[in-house]
Amino acid sequence: MIVTGGAGFIGANYIHQLFADPDFNGKVLNIDVLTYAGNLESLSDLEAKFGGCRYFFEQADICDANRINKIFTDFCPDTIVNFAAESHVDRSIDGPLQFVQTNVMGTATLLAAALKLYKIMSDKQKEGFRFHHVSTDEVYGSLGETGRFIEETPYDPSSPYSASKAASDHLLRAWHRTFGLPVTISNCSNNYGAYQFPEKLIPLMILNCLGHKPLPLYGKGLNVRDWLYVSDHCEAINTIIRKGKIGETYNIGGHNEMKNIDIVTIICDLLDELEPSAKGIKYHELITFVQDRPGHDLRYVIDASKIERELGWEPKETFQTGIRKTVYWYLENREWWKNIQDKKYQQQRLGIIK
Repeated sequence: MIVTGGAGFIGANYIHQLFADPDFNGKVLNIDVLTYAGNLESLSDLEAKFGGCRYFFEQADICDANRINKIFTDFCPDTIVNFAAESHVDRSIDGPLQFVQTNVMGTATLLAAALKLYKIMSDKQKEGFRFHHVSTDEVYGSLGETGRFIEETPYDPSSPYSASKAASDHLLRAWHRTFGLPVTISNCSNNYGAYQFPEKLIPLMILNCLGHKPLPLYGKGLNVRDWLYVSDHCEAINTIIRKGKIGETYNIGGHNEMKNIDIVTIICDLLDELEPSAKGIKYHELITFVQDRPGHDLRYVIDASKIERELGWEPKETFQTGIRKTVYWYLENREWWKNIQDKKYQQQRLGIIK
């Protein structure tokens, strides 16, 4: 199996979950260019245990066609799972062309290399081959106060990030319909959990609380998202690869529709319990409302009934259980995130149009 973007948040969790599965005895090649959000420390335990025999790493840009073609030919994967993407909306406002390059051109490069490999496979190899592409609910745009995104919801992206992911989804469908490449696509709701780069809402709020920094909430904190614990997401992806119908799209959601202000309040309450402030304050006193970002969609909520009905998957974690596990992880893995603060990111705000 080849996993692209495996040093990122969801990719690293996915590789961990593969090796934790007693029924998985295959080999994994992780391709990652190691941008600011790629972190090999997230996989250091697997490298120590399986490196060189079952786990392999190649630092490569998915837009580098010659390099990707050689890697695919040499490794000859039976499955490709594509996590590789620029993924932060705020950064896409600051630098949209990088999102087009990685998310659109990079996906096209991977598809071209996969098709080249697929064409020379035996019939038996072709039968077991899959290219799975991991996408987002943001391609659907914004919902009103009611309704949920289904797989047939028309695409209506708002940000450069979501537009680039929408384009990559369309490329998957084109390669399947035109060339017969066996693909599946998943569109997920907001993920949270271990190893998440601290520019995203939940780790940002946890680390800002611990550092007694302001907790910036856009607008009035009323934007609504559906939250999916990352291990549930990884299990859903494997379910699609094993059982999903070629050419189909599956929405993956966590059944946790919540306002941003409520998320932050829950985090504050948990940290008040688990690590009370040394300054004698309640963490919610740090909440600060800031100017909203441009094009900020009001509400995303996934209807995950198709994957539940057809493939038998449903999330195991509620938000209450998942967020407690997440807060514990950041409390117990301070070296991991302090290394990021030292080298890459000090939780500054991004995505402000000047």
